[in-house]
Amino acid sequence: MKEQGLDGRHRDKDGEISRKHGNALIGTLRKIYGKSFAAGYPDTAKLSEVLSQLNETSLSQLRRDHGTGHLEHKITQASK
Repeated sequence: MKEQGLDGRHRDKDGEISRKHGNALIGTLRKIYGKSFAAGYPDTAKLSEVLSQLNETSLSQLRRDHGTGHLEHKITQASK
């Protein structure tokens, strides 16, 4: 089992999301998950810059889609 962070998140999952999708802009992710995704951060911020600060709702959405293999496709479609 991987070591958990202080808030119970598994570090390897967050790290994998950041490595694969860290360049995704928060503005792009808001097109997928809604305007409240990563509240308080500008549209121009990168996911890698804010990933460790995300609230549980935003992080859960990312983990779900990453786990099912849909995140990359959704980011590609929203970037068009």
